[in-house]
Amino acid sequence: MNNERKVRWGILSTADIGVKTVIPAMQQGDHCKIEAIASRNKSRANKAAQSLGIPQAVGSYEQLLAMPSIEAIYNPLPNHLHIPWTLKALQAGKHVLCEKPLALSVKESRKLQEELERYPDLKVMEAFMYRHHPRWLKVKELVNSGVLGRVQAVHSFFSYYNDDPDDIRNNPDFGGGGLMDIGCYCISAARFIFDEEPSAVFGNMEIDADFEVDCKASGMMQFPTGSATFTCATQMAAHQNVKVFGTEGSLEIPLPFNPPTDKPTSILLKGRRTEEISVPPCNQYTVQGDLFSQSVIEDTPVPVPLDDAVANLNVLEAIVKSNEKGCWHPLEDR
Repeated sequence: MNNERKVRWGILSTADIGVKTVIPAMQQGDHCKIEAIASRNKSRANKAAQSLGIPQAVGSYEQLLAMPSIEAIYNPLPNHLHIPWTLKALQAGKHVLCEKPLALSVKESRKLQEELERYPDLKVMEAFMYRHHPRWLKVKELVNSGVLGRVQAVHSFFSYYNDDPDDIRNNPDFGGGGLMDIGCYCISAARFIFDEEPSAVFGNMEIDADFEVDCKASGMMQFPTGSATFTCATQMAAHQNVKVFGTEGSLEIPLPFNPPTDKPTSILLKGRRTEEISVPPCNQYTVQGDLFSQSVIEDTPVPVPLDDAVANLNVLEAIVKSNEKGCWHPLEDR
């Protein structure tokens, strides 16, 4: 591989997650070069470009996709626009790193998979950044090593407080709600640890009467080899935690999804051996951008295939159906 090669990126919108977090992180990468940013408001694009040192700013998403110099697109648009603009980017010949959740439904994500088959030279990946953090890779290593014995249960919690009526996460038309925004992490983490899909789920959701989106969701997932529980909430004090329990030990991951980038993170291990395992500082968004860029440069599969994104949506949909029916819901093989 050409170690000096950088993929030329375009950013689809001036969304906060991109401007404040993802773009600065990608700019620190070895294989990412942010060439342009687009907004439907040209002055907003200009402001973002100036503050981030991005060479070009354009006043429409279509204009960005038409730029021949751009190789890859980062799509941090609201949830309901993930699939439409990812499809347009593919049709424009661009690779796409799309924010989570990939789609609003399994049906939507399948449409993207089918379209991607028409473009075998292009890459698409859902941006579940936590999957690339060295701490999570260490967690997976510990689980696979058997130090916990047989893993039997995973419990996760993810919450923040947001009652802003103008926030897109509180808008049902934009695919808002806690389950879509942060519950998807809890589902993904359990699937990652067990390395299998649940056979049935039970969900309970509290819907905000004004916003008409879920402000709290809890779920149970029955896997072939164990079980997982989670709670996510958007009107609760901020908190994140994941715990894994085995027959011979347990581990805890503080701040599992948004860890600090400027100091070491830890894994608390108890059981056969009890210790606090320290992982050096890392920006998971930088790692994600570089890994995706490397797959483009080397023409290799992306780190996490689209099948994983579809499977996560399948569980998420089942949680919603279970809540509607008030009973356990079997997972459909889709």
